[in-house]
Amino acid sequence: MTNLEIVKSTYEGKTSEENGRNLAKYVSENIRWTEARGFPYGGTYTGLESITRNVFTRLGSEWIDYKFTPEDYIAGDDKVVAYGTYTGTYKKTNKPFEARVAHLWKLKDGKIISFEQFVDSKMVDEAIR
Repeated sequence: MTNLEIVKSTYEGKTSEENGRNLAKYVSENIRWTEARGFPYGGTYTGLESITRNVFTRLGSEWIDYKFTPEDYIAGDDKVVAYGTYTGTYKKTNKPFEARVAHLWKLKDGKIISFEQFVDSKMVDEAIR
């Protein structure tokens, strides 16, 4: 698989569970995952277990229909950028949001070694307040 195909497989499966399995299949053991400063889960997490606990479990439990809808991708060498829109409704406030986002993925030898999120966190913050 190309790097672009690997990244697409983490977004474009038939279910979020399929996307998660694809992510787990392609991450390196010491993947570094950075959620943007100002985002509710902001910080850098190392390893899939830490990412799952600090990001995915919280997204699944704190939001209704939280998702990233990719608009397009840019790929070159060992990097892939996916950009599009986040949407969801925060359970505690029942407020929906929509925010533009870009994800920068870095890969080496067919494995994802890092992920960095760039997002309009103000839109997310307004939903949780």
